[in-house]
Amino acid sequence: MTRGCIDITPRSLKTAMLTLQQADAVDLLVSKGLFMPSSRRQFLRTFSLASLAGTALLRPRQLLPREAADQRKTESAGTASDTREEMAKRVREEFNHAWSGYKQYAWGHDELRPLSRGYRDWHSVSLYMTPVDALDTMILMGLDEEAEKTKDFVAQHLSFDHDISVKNFEITIRLLGGLLSSYQLTGDKRLLALAEELGNRLLPAFNSPTGMPYVNVNLKTGAVQDENTNPAEVGTLLIEFGTLSKLTGKPAYYDKAKQALVELYKRRSPIGLVGAAINAKTGAWTEPTSHIGGGIDSYYEYLLKCSLLFGDKDCEKMWRSSVEAVNKYLADDGPAGLWYGQANMNTGARIGTEFGALDAFLPGTLALSGDIDRARRLQESCYKMWTTFGIEPEELDYSKMKIAYNGYALRPEIIESAYYLHHFSKDPRYLDMGHTFFESLVKYCRTETGYCALRNVETKEKSDQMESFFLAETLKYLYLLFAPAETLDLSKFVFNTEAHPICKDFSAGRNVGSSPTLSNGA
Repeated sequence: MTRGCIDITPRSLKTAMLTLQQADAVDLLVSKGLFMPSSRRQFLRTFSLASLAGTALLRPRQLLPREAADQRKTESAGTASDTREEMAKRVREEFNHAWSGYKQYAWGHDELRPLSRGYRDWHSVSLYMTPVDALDTMILMGLDEEAEKTKDFVAQHLSFDHDISVKNFEITIRLLGGLLSSYQLTGDKRLLALAEELGNRLLPAFNSPTGMPYVNVNLKTGAVQDENTNPAEVGTLLIEFGTLSKLTGKPAYYDKAKQALVELYKRRSPIGLVGAAINAKTGAWTEPTSHIGGGIDSYYEYLLKCSLLFGDKDCEKMWRSSVEAVNKYLADDGPAGLWYGQANMNTGARIGTEFGALDAFLPGTLALSGDIDRARRLQESCYKMWTTFGIEPEELDYSKMKIAYNGYALRPEIIESAYYLHHFSKDPRYLDMGHTFFESLVKYCRTETGYCALRNVETKEKSDQMESFFLAETLKYLYLLFAPAETLDLSKFVFNTEAHPICKDFSAGRNVGSSPTLSNGA
């Protein structure tokens, strides 16, 4: 039943990296209020940065026998024993497994600790990170009863009236994005009210001399801190704040986030690149290393996606000039395949050959932009990174095919790219990849209570972490890769960087009766 729409400082500062082995120590600091949790897109580099001082729910359509037979004919060797319908069912079952573990051992808290069967909160109070992040995944998977219960819990209990300092970027992509998406998919105005309240509490972050936001903002007082930031944290806000403007009719949210994006773009180098770290207060670059990984990645992603979501011509222009520079100076095309490395933002000189799990977003973004050939070639490199070690490492020196950092945080980017490439090319090669990703996750990361990050992809030693993005992104993209095409019509939606689908029709949710359908009948 479908009724319509209704992270980053320079990679060179390896000695300051936050590793999975340090997670327990960080949690202790968090509990004492001495350290704010790191961005997932800054997961490896937070310490380095510090040192730089609606409508109804959706159900998957049951395939007709002839359709199922046609699908089976397109399955290649890797998925011969599992039809797409069966694979989608398996992914949904694994979501239920992880969600059940969260409910049993961490309900009402931000995250599940699957090994210790406990929980972790980012702050002194929970902001229900996992329920908000996972809600639209439940909706897309057709888990109607569970989605309804979760939606009501969030609407009745989530409060932002707390004297806590939060990371503007993470709260925006996870909570603001999650609330807006779930509002559009359900039409529940309580979710929009929460989103607007949160948006208002985050707005003081933009009150810098440049208009680029500070890293942290207090939800109660509006006090800001941490002027040393990066392109991702500055430029990955417009989808969420822009959507809030469209849904509320209040332009201030769009204007603030757009200004931040433009101010960053204006500070690109003469050859069109951005660096790894910038001061939001002065506008000066503090690290000139340019790359496409954590801390810069989603800046590029949002230039493209905001042009598609809002029809913003400025964003389209900024995307085109930026990707041209990225392809010219960061792409490294050789006998070992196509990769993207590091270069000096001012000279374009190559200074590094590292590529990792976060960089694997780029094939999907390139595919979304229409550059299918380049996207295909880069995805093959990403897949090589995964299969060489049984699961992808956080960082790889592709010039030597040696691991530079050996953790794995249950990241979704490589799966996201397979989803986009399959959507646009219909090539079963990407279903094979999805099958490989799924089996690796089940084999190496599954536990009795959920899924774990890995401390080491070589030894497959587990870490006691299951971040909310595993349910919001990793399993969502896996599911959509195998689910019927009408589960979500990508021509009508744009995903934020946390995989929250935002409907291009901003009447959705406010005028449920006239909302367009999610399905295009494909």
